[in-house]
Amino acid sequence: MLTKRLIACFDIVNGRVTKAVQFQDNIDIAPAEELASALYNAQIDELIFYDIFASAEKRPIDIETVRKVAEKVFIPFTVGGGIRNIDDMYEVLKAGAEKISIDSMAVRNPEVISLGAKAFGSQCIVLSTQVKRGANTPSGYEVYIDAARTATGMDAIEWLKQGEALGAGEICINSIDQDGTLKGYDLPLMKMAEEAVRVPLIASGGAGLPEHLYDVFSQTQTQGAIISSMLYSPRMKRNYSVEELKAYLSEKNVAIRPFS
Repeated sequence: MLTKRLIACFDIVNGRVTKAVQFQDNIDIAPAEELASALYNAQIDELIFYDIFASAEKRPIDIETVRKVAEKVFIPFTVGGGIRNIDDMYEVLKAGAEKISIDSMAVRNPEVISLGAKAFGSQCIVLSTQVKRGANTPSGYEVYIDAARTATGMDAIEWLKQGEALGAGEICINSIDQDGTLKGYDLPLMKMAEEAVRVPLIASGGAGLPEHLYDVFSQTQTQGAIISSMLYSPRMKRNYSVEELKAYLSEKNVAIRPFS
């Protein structure tokens, strides 16, 4: 049985971690390298770093902040935002990332997925996608880009299939509807995704209680869950430690990397 992963996701603005609700009203949290160090010491399983406005602002990723964070963590580290081509991917990997996340640029130029997979291996390429329900698409879900500000008209599930076919080795699905609401993950969306693709899936958007983690891990084949709000959002009534979340999941017989 594959071990489930608890993942912190950093939404980076000017070198600092922020937290938003449905991609709006970002609240400043802390310098990225300081929070990365704290969560690494708390035994988080993985870290994802998004320079959230790089694509919308049509600029390169904040590579200096990537370097600062990479110096603090020795766990799988995925980086995305403003990655346009193979050269950008190489710079991110050279700065210390282990995996590359592509989102808006992949929609604009799907070939970047296959080029990255051929250059660095599929295991290195993570397709991240922002998804909203209620659309007039076959699945009822639509892909958004540019920090969830631009609707594409693309069916979300068909996009996941295309991304896998092009060489993405992992897919991170963020529910815009659930993002920051603390009401739980979009389980129907994750179930549709697991039926459509075979690569590992990461659920993002909505975690507010330990029960939400149990639900997504027990009711779907999701292998990773982003838990940023639970760890450090000021909107939470209380924040949770990685230790207590792992203890809860272990008690529920969820295969999780033990806290040592």
